[in-house]
Amino acid sequence: MHTPRIAFCSPVNPAPSGISDYSEELLPFLGQYGEITLFVEDGLRPSNPRLAEHMEVLPLRRLPRELRRNGFDALVYHMGNSPAHAGIWAAAQRMPGVVVLHDFVLHHFMLWYAANAERDVQRYVHRMRERYGEAGEHMAQLMIRSRFSDAAFDFACNEEVVGAARGLIAHSRYVAERVAALRPGLPVAVAPMGVPLPPLIDRAAARARLGLPPEAAILASFGHINAWKRVEPALRALRALREEGRDARYVLVGSVSPNYDLAGLINRMGLGDAVTVTGYVSRAAFEDYVAAADICVNLRHPTGGETSASLLRLLGAGRPTLVSATGSFAELPAGVAAQVDPDEAEGELILRYCRLLLDQPAVAAALGARARAFVAAEHTPAGAARAYARFLARLYGWPVVRRLRDEPLWELEGEGGAGGQGDKGTLRPNHPLNSAVAPLAPSASAASGSPPHPASAASDSAPLATAAARAAAEIGLNEGDAGTLAAVARRIAEIG
Repeated sequence: MHTPRIAFCSPVNPAPSGISDYSEELLPFLGQYGEITLFVEDGLRPSNPRLAEHMEVLPLRRLPRELRRNGFDALVYHMGNSPAHAGIWAAAQRMPGVVVLHDFVLHHFMLWYAANAERDVQRYVHRMRERYGEAGEHMAQLMIRSRFSDAAFDFACNEEVVGAARGLIAHSRYVAERVAALRPGLPVAVAPMGVPLPPLIDRAAARARLGLPPEAAILASFGHINAWKRVEPALRALRALREEGRDARYVLVGSVSPNYDLAGLINRMGLGDAVTVTGYVSRAAFEDYVAAADICVNLRHPTGGETSASLLRLLGAGRPTLVSATGSFAELPAGVAAQVDPDEAEGELILRYCRLLLDQPAVAAALGARARAFVAAEHTPAGAARAYARFLARLYGWPVVRRLRDEPLWELEGEGGAGGQGDKGTLRPNHPLNSAVAPLAPSASAASGSPPHPASAASDSAPLATAAARAAAEIGLNEGDAGTLAAVARRIAEIG
């Protein structure tokens, strides 16, 4: 039987892109369905020795010759909003294939590409004017003068990429629906973003290794830090928690944008002794910081349409996590993450979620357990590879989709399982937080990825009832608090 040959064009480590990690975690599973040739940016020497051990690794400049000489049964390009995709975009324009669109908005990449790869920034200005009229040209003039603003996200600059694709893989309905509106008739598939389930690390041991106070309330954010990560409202919530007498700290793990005055913001808010900015850390340290956090803060607005692998790693580690209720993040099911509306209620929601999760460990544990079960069921690398193979087979006319190998090409680090415990008690009837408890309650069906039976959902919620009732009183939620309750109870009820 014919073995499909797949040309896979993507950044890999040490290329500075989260897609490097993503591809290295997908490839051993996709390799179960075909023989893969990995094409990387010219001059890049992959740091993962397993890539060369299990597949041919070639520079992108070899792609045209390999297509002519040997042909492939599928051609895959990974596109994201960073310079790491420059060579991939150059190839995709000449040799159309399947585009995996990691970011719906490619504006910043297209500006960089015109200025650096094409060496003519006016080509970017021309394209902005041609696609978006006067508004586009105005935005382009601001951008080339480094006057960045939220409005840049209104200009996706992805039309050429979508137009050059033979087919497209997205990781969310949010992106798939917008691509379908741009180019009706283009074959599009939604594939899960596969991440290995992170190991469960003891919180106290992680804090000891990192030198963090054992009893402090620790918030943590992960990834590149810029104005769109909503750090300012998170800092306001931190300040409020400290004013209440809590030993609350905030750790920001990752690099800081040179265009964002994070240090100045922290100093203006008088939080210099409560905030730690780590810069880049090793994978082991990253996992320790995740384990050490009481609450992970993963906010983003506006959104570039990305599905965040770093968010899935936080959820997979079983950490209670705040996310912005926007873009693909709004597709998370109930009981997986606490969603924060990016509107005038944002700051209040952040603060009240923090109080709830810090004061009620049972609620936090239930949220973390549901998060880990969700990732274990819905975002496995094996499931992602299966979705890729089915779409490629349909698009390229493979006669059959079958696994050629029973095991992945190599084993990824991580472990399975999910856990979480609650308290005992009951809520009085008709309390506004009654609906908040059920989505948070862990159950056997949740751990298996199946929706709970209606009868069991009610009984499973009981262990968290008293905790939620106390939380309602402590954060000021009651039947007479109509204004705030309308926003806060709705989101707590959804938590996800």
